Amino acid sequence: MARVQVEFINTCPCCEEHVINIKKAAARYGDEVVVKIYHAGKDFDYIKKYGAVSKGTMIINGRKKLDNLSRSIIEKAIEEAVRG
Repeated sequence: MARVQVEFINTCPCCEEHVINIKKAAARYGDEVVVKIYHAGKDFDYIKKYGAVSKGTMIINGRKKLDNLSRSIIEKAIEEAVRG
């Protein structure tokens, strides 16, 4: 089974809660989920892939973008991605 890639673009300090929730949700699946966190203003390689982002955004497998996030939405999205 292919590994799920979860990327999160952290645009502000208030998005740090989403980083914690993403890491916790991904930890349940062990090596099946790879998490990459980008910090706006420090990391710039996400701009080539996704363009300028002004709101905390979670991207699953480079295709599914979510920017209206909560703990339950994060958990559900990662679970769906792992299931395929």
